Amino acid sequence: MTEPSTWTYLMDMDGVLVHEEHMVPGADEFVAALREHGIPFMVFTNNSIYTPRDLRARLLRSGLDIPEEAIWTSALATAQFLEQQRPGGSAFVVGESGLTTALHNIGYVLTDRDPDYVILGETRTYSFEAITKAIRLVENGARFIATNPDEKGPSREGTLPATGAVAALIERVTGRAPYYVGKPNPLMMRSALRHLGVHSENTLMIGDRMDTDVRSGLESGLQTILVLSGISDEDTAELFPYRPTKVVRSIADLRDHVTDPFKA
Repeated sequence: MTEPSTWTYLMDMDGVLVHEEHMVPGADEFVAALREHGIPFMVFTNNSIYTPRDLRARLLRSGLDIPEEAIWTSALATAQFLEQQRPGGSAFVVGESGLTTALHNIGYVLTDRDPDYVILGETRTYSFEAITKAIRLVENGARFIATNPDEKGPSREGTLPATGAVAALIERVTGRAPYYVGKPNPLMMRSALRHLGVHSENTLMIGDRMDTDVRSGLESGLQTILVLSGISDEDTAELFPYRPTKVVRSIADLRDHVTDPFKA
C-alpha cells in the first residue's frame, strides 16, 4: 500500500475518543498531534440526539477540544441526504434537538399533517403516542427514514433501546422498512468526505466496532483502523468475514506516528 503525503482522519467518538463522559487516555495527545501536523480530521457519531455544539461542550468537559465543524452526526448526514433527495420537504420527527435542528437548517417543515417523511432518530423519551402517530403516517404513505440502525446503547444504569429497536417495531407493524442513513451505510462516510472536500484514497476510518465503523469504512473505499478500547475485541474481530487494515489497542498508540499510521 502506497502512503499518501497527507492522510485525512475520520474517527468514531464513543469508544474511540471517549467512554461516556470520560476521555480515552491519550486521546487529547492524539488530537494535538493531528493539529501539529496540519492533518484534517472529523469526529463521527451515529447518535442523533445532540447538535455539534452540544457534542463540542461534552467533549470539552472530558478534556478534548474538538471544533463544531469537525463533528459529523447521523442527524447532519440525514439532513444532507434529504436536502439532495427532496429539497424544502416536510417531516414528522421522533427525535431530539440534534435532528430537529439539522432539519430546520435545511429548510424542512416539521409537521404531523401529511409529511413527506417520517424520520426516526435517537431519543431518551420515546412515547407510545409519537410511535403510534409515526406508524399511522407511514401506513398513509410517508417515506420512512431512520438516522441509524443501532439497536441498543449504553447508559450508567445499563442497556437502552436505541433507534434500530424502535424502527423494528414500526417496521413490524407497517411492513415498511426504513432507510438507514448512519453507519454502516457508506453514505455517512461519503457525506463527510464531501463536507471536507477530500477523497477516499487518502482517508482512513478509526472505529471500535467491526459491524459499523470498519464495515462503512471498507465500503467507502477507506483504509480502516480498529481500536480495542470500545465494543470489539480481537476475538470479536475474527468473527467477521472482513478485516480492518490495522488493529491497535487504543487511539493513543497512533499519537507518535499520525503521518504514517500504517508503517509503525
